[in-house]
Amino acid sequence: MTEHIDHTLRGRWTPTAAPLPPHAVKLLRDRTGLGDVRTPARAPHVPPSALDDAARAALAAVVGPGHVRVDRDSRLGRAGGLSYVDLLRQRGDGDLAVPDAVVLPASPEQVVAVLEACVEHDVAVVPFGGGTSVVGGVTADRGDKAAVVALDLARLDRLVEVDPVSRVAVLQAGLTAPKADRLLAAHGLTLGHVPQSYERATIGGFAATRSAGQASTGYGRFEDMVEGVRLATPVGEWRLGGAPASAAGPDLRRLVVGSEGAFGVITEVALRVRPRPAVERYEGFVVDGWDRGTTAVRAMAQRRVAADVTRLSDVDETDVSLALAGGWKIGALKAYLRARGVRRPCLLVLGWHGASEAEVRRRRAETLRGAELVPLGRALGEAWRHGRFRGPRQRDALMEVGVCVETLETATHWSKLAELRAAVRDALVDALGRCVVMCHVSHVYETGASLYFTVLAARDAADPIGQWQVAKAAASEAIAGLGTISHHHAVGSDHAPYLEAEVGALGVGVLAAVKRALDPTGVLNPGKLIAGDFHPAGLASPGDR
Repeated sequence: MTEHIDHTLRGRWTPTAAPLPPHAVKLLRDRTGLGDVRTPARAPHVPPSALDDAARAALAAVVGPGHVRVDRDSRLGRAGGLSYVDLLRQRGDGDLAVPDAVVLPASPEQVVAVLEACVEHDVAVVPFGGGTSVVGGVTADRGDKAAVVALDLARLDRLVEVDPVSRVAVLQAGLTAPKADRLLAAHGLTLGHVPQSYERATIGGFAATRSAGQASTGYGRFEDMVEGVRLATPVGEWRLGGAPASAAGPDLRRLVVGSEGAFGVITEVALRVRPRPAVERYEGFVVDGWDRGTTAVRAMAQRRVAADVTRLSDVDETDVSLALAGGWKIGALKAYLRARGVRRPCLLVLGWHGASEAEVRRRRAETLRGAELVPLGRALGEAWRHGRFRGPRQRDALMEVGVCVETLETATHWSKLAELRAAVRDALVDALGRCVVMCHVSHVYETGASLYFTVLAARDAADPIGQWQVAKAAASEAIAGLGTISHHHAVGSDHAPYLEAEVGALGVGVLAAVKRALDPTGVLNPGKLIAGDFHPAGLASPGDR
C-alpha cells in the first residue's frame, strides 16, 4: 500500500482493496442466510454550507483562505468516522451529518485562534485526525450552534523534539502513526503502538481516545506513554506534564487524555518511547476450549511473563478464520488437531519483541512455561501479523454483498470474563437472529482482559441502521454492571448514554464542570463524551438530574 498526503480527501491515503474470495461468500450465506443481493453505494446528500461569510473570513484570517475548505469533497471527506452506521450513511443510507467547512491550522497557536473565532461566531468545532472513530466521536454535530466545522489537524505533522537520554519524544497531534514511526525510526526509537486503525490514525486521536494497540500488553496503552500534553481550549492554552512522576495534586494529564475533543484540542503530546526492537517473533498456538485458553493467558499475565502481543480467539472466531483461509493445508491442520485430542480449537497468537534473538528466546520460554498449548509454528503467527489490517479493508466488500458487519469491545476482571462474553453474545444473537458472533481477547492484564466482538449478519434492507442500533443497544445493556462500556474505542456519542451507569451521576457532574470551565459556550465536539445538550449557562449538576 502506498501513502499519499491529501489535505482535501478523507484520511490522506488510499488503501489496497481486500476482495472476498468465493468460499467466504458461500460461508456467509450458509451461516447467516445472506441472499444473493448486491448493495452498491449511492452518493450521499451534501447540503449547502451554513458557515456565514463573517465566520469564514475570521477563520481565513487565522489559517489562510486556502485552508478553509467548503467544497463538497473536502466536507464529505470529514463526514463521520468508520463505524458500520457511518459507512451506511456515507453510502447513501440515512441522514449524513456533513461539516459546513474544513479548517486546517498549521500550528498550535493557530488552533487556539481558530477556537476563539468559533466562539465569537457561534460555530461548533469537531477535532478531526484520521477519522477512524467507530463510536460517533467525529460526527459533525452542531448542537445548538449556527454551523459546525471539522478542525483537521493534518498540517500539525512534525516531530518537535527527541530526548534520547530520557527517551521522550514530542510529536504534533496530526502525525499519522506510520509517519510518526518513520520519524522515530531515524533515531532508533519506536512507540510500539499498533492498533488496527494504525494506517490512518493520528497521535492526537490516540491520546484523545485512550487508545490501546495490539502490542499494548508489552508496551502499555497509549495513556501509559503520555508524559505531557499541550491542549488548545476556548479559554486559552493548557500545558501539562514535565516530570516522570509527580504528587502535585491529581494527575490532570489523565483528565485531558481521553477527553475526546470535548475539553480542548490536543496539539502536541510528549511520549515515552523505546528502542526499536531488533527481533520480532510471532507464533501460532491452539488451546482446547475457551476456558482453558483464558486460564492460560491469565496465568501468563499474572506471572508477568505475557508476550507483547497476546490474542486469544474463541471457537467461533477460530472456526471462521480457518474456514475463510481454505485450502488443503487447513484440512490437514484440522486433522492434526483432532489427532492431538483438540476438539474445540481456540487460536492463540503470541508475539515477542526484543533486542536480540537470545532475549526473545528467553522471554518465549518464560511465557510458555507450564502452558498447555499445541504449537502451530511461526508461519501462522506471521500470517496474522501481515494480515492484521485486512479487516477494515474487507468491510466495503462485505457491505457490497449485503452484510451487516460491525465490532464492539469491552473489558472486565477475570472472574467475570466468561459471564460477560456469554451475556454479550446472547444479546447480539437475540437481537439479530441468524448471525455469526466471534470474540477474542486482545489485551491481558493481571486483573482481567478485554473482549473484542465481531458480528456478521444479513443486512435488513428495510432498516439497516436500525437493525444494528437495536443490536448495539442490547449488547451495551448486557455489558452494564459486568464490564466497561469501552476498553479502547472511547465514548463518543454512541456510548455517552451508558457513561453514567459506569462513573455515576457524580462522575458525569465532574466532567460537566470541567467542560464548563474549559469550554463555557459549548463549541467543542457537541454531543460527545457527555450525553445531552450543552448550554452556555452550564450543564446540570447531579442534584438537578
